[in-house]
Amino acid sequence: MTAFWDFCKSLKGDTLLSKDVIDAHGLTEEEFQQIIKVLGREPNIVELGIFSVMWSEHCSYKSSRVHLGKFPTSGEKVLQGPGENAGIIDIGDGLAAVFKMESHNHPSFIEPYQGAATGVGGILRDIFTMGARPVAILDSLRFGDINIPRNRYLFSGVVNGISGYGNCVGIPTVGGEVYFDEIYNNNILVNVFALGIVKKDKIFRGVAKGVGNPVIYVGAKTGRDGIHGATMASDVFDETSEAKRPTVQVGDPFTEKLLIEACLEAMDKGLIVGIQDMGAAGLTSSSCEMAGRAGTGIDIHVDRVPAREAGMTPYEIMLSESQERMLIVTQLGREQEVIDIVGKWDLDAVLIGEVTDSAKMRIFNAEDIVSDIPVKALTDEAPKYERNISPPPYLDILHDLDIDNIPVPDDLNKVLMVLLSSPTISSKEWIYRQYDHMVRTDTVILPGSDAAVIRVKGTNKAVAMTTDCNSRYVFSDPFTGAAIAVAEAARNIVCGGGEPVALTDCLNFGNPERHEIMWQFQQAIEGIASVCRRFNIPVVSGNVSFYNETNDISIYPTPVIGMVGIIHDVSKRVTQYFKDEGDVILLIGNNSEDIGLSEYLKEIHYKIRGFPPCLDIELEKKVQDLCLQGIKEGWIKSAHDTSEGGLAVAISECCMPPEGTDNIGASIELSDDIRADALLFGETQSRIIITAASDRVAELERMGETTDTPIKVIGRVGGERLVIRRKSDVLIDLPVRDIAEAWQKAIPRYLGEAN
Repeated sequence: MTAFWDFCKSLKGDTLLSKDVIDAHGLTEEEFQQIIKVLGREPNIVELGIFSVMWSEHCSYKSSRVHLGKFPTSGEKVLQGPGENAGIIDIGDGLAAVFKMESHNHPSFIEPYQGAATGVGGILRDIFTMGARPVAILDSLRFGDINIPRNRYLFSGVVNGISGYGNCVGIPTVGGEVYFDEIYNNNILVNVFALGIVKKDKIFRGVAKGVGNPVIYVGAKTGRDGIHGATMASDVFDETSEAKRPTVQVGDPFTEKLLIEACLEAMDKGLIVGIQDMGAAGLTSSSCEMAGRAGTGIDIHVDRVPAREAGMTPYEIMLSESQERMLIVTQLGREQEVIDIVGKWDLDAVLIGEVTDSAKMRIFNAEDIVSDIPVKALTDEAPKYERNISPPPYLDILHDLDIDNIPVPDDLNKVLMVLLSSPTISSKEWIYRQYDHMVRTDTVILPGSDAAVIRVKGTNKAVAMTTDCNSRYVFSDPFTGAAIAVAEAARNIVCGGGEPVALTDCLNFGNPERHEIMWQFQQAIEGIASVCRRFNIPVVSGNVSFYNETNDISIYPTPVIGMVGIIHDVSKRVTQYFKDEGDVILLIGNNSEDIGLSEYLKEIHYKIRGFPPCLDIELEKKVQDLCLQGIKEGWIKSAHDTSEGGLAVAISECCMPPEGTDNIGASIELSDDIRADALLFGETQSRIIITAASDRVAELERMGETTDTPIKVIGRVGGERLVIRRKSDVLIDLPVRDIAEAWQKAIPRYLGEAN
């Protein structure tokens, strides 16, 4: 890659397109021949670079497009589905929520701080380019074994990058999830979700409409950072990955803040016809995608583009992924108004082109045409592959689990303490304390509970948000694992008091040229779609990240689900934490013997074997409906779903409210006739732990009987210990203070920061 970087810096317009040059751009021989057919001639080096990035997996979705059409994407509340910069749902009162999730995996592995920071910057631009003011960020992260110094460096760098950018730009990071597993040692995942609020009549889209309308470059100057970032993100890693560092962009959150305000002001004054950020593939993607959506052509004059480095070539300017830049189409005659507004915010605003009726993207350097390509060839008519699909050969071995050969540990107290201290389950307070989650003063459920909740100013509403995926489940059974990710995301929204309404996704997989990877992908798509259809939750935006693979070792398939829900009365929001002494603890759902692929099996028995828990979609729907109705009625005081670590871990988490509130114990009585370890630590789905005052229990039980939903009293809140009994046997008996210390200090201890 270093040689390729040196090559990029030395490119001239007459560079010979040898096979090595074509291969370096990530194009196959068949694709190169297709380019010749489209143009009627060989491309020049600028055109080759443009085709390279626009036909990359990252930009063209050439391996995934045939499958993504299986998602349900429309619904009563959907104002904008996939195909734009972000999805939009109607939240009432003349307002809409705009949201999307994107990956910045490869850049964050190479340069964790800037990779994560620019991931935040990019997703924020996707939101405000639709006319929305960003109000919240969530992050979904995957790292390798935290005992390895390199992984601790990546972990700290990514967290610092997210906080450094989000805090400076003034958008709260309010939630997310973090997993640690050896499979991510060489390919970390950094997925960032953002949400904004917009008036329904002030929505903008990325279209280059109106022949003759001016095209204006807005924001930071263009440099050489990020050139071929999209190509790098569409390739596997090997021992030379560190050499790809020059393709990582460098962000400036203070410029981003100015850019947000400048663009929103121009929008408010009715000056914007179309707008798009210069994300992956930079000026190339923004210009041709805007023209493609409008069915127009576009002319770009690269010699007018503000450059921060001398001697930049058209190739470099068109492919640079420098951050904090937007492309705006305004009405003819009003370009100076846009330039004046942007100038007021101390940003560059330069007229660099115009919308045409040519249906081509033409690039000029002074009087010379350096690129002349049909827009559709770069967008709608980019290659689309239906890759070969076959299940992997390892499934028989992976599924081979005889739980009768798994001994039940003698000391279940010790098992619980080990699980609570594991990096995946333990408190993530070390992370979210670095985020300003209260900026803008709208956060009403803080990080740490099942869903983050943001108040919608000027209304009585709130928006609930979550990100979820257990990739180990997906590795074993992609259909069921992906379906569980959707079900759990909806469950988390419900536990916060929200009605799940729509989702975005970030689909992280290995090399799509491998048959088993595409089988995982196809099965995961089907699993997501199945739950979405039953729950009436459309997919309104998303991202696909392939090639998360190093030396032929792929990550676990990780289709992260970002879900949004509406709370119609913000006062009815609920957290997972036990509230008052004497409250009754109930379990909605059933316990069963599910220890396959569990954290318990991995952390205690050092095995990754079995099938994911069974998902009964009809039972799941009943459980969620009962919980949500109980919250709306005001009967439920706390709600928490069971997931990694099972029932004992979930109850423990309920005992430990946020800082400033005393821990509180619980006494639990169970009667299920299953293995003790499966009862405590199995990860059976469709279960929610709730609490209610004693005088509300009868109503909840009647609701369960009426709807045929299992619900039963399992204990009471109170005391300073967590005690879990089954009949006459005491399974767990621990002081809550010991539980809290193990849970809260785990990650600081791994990082050498524990007191």
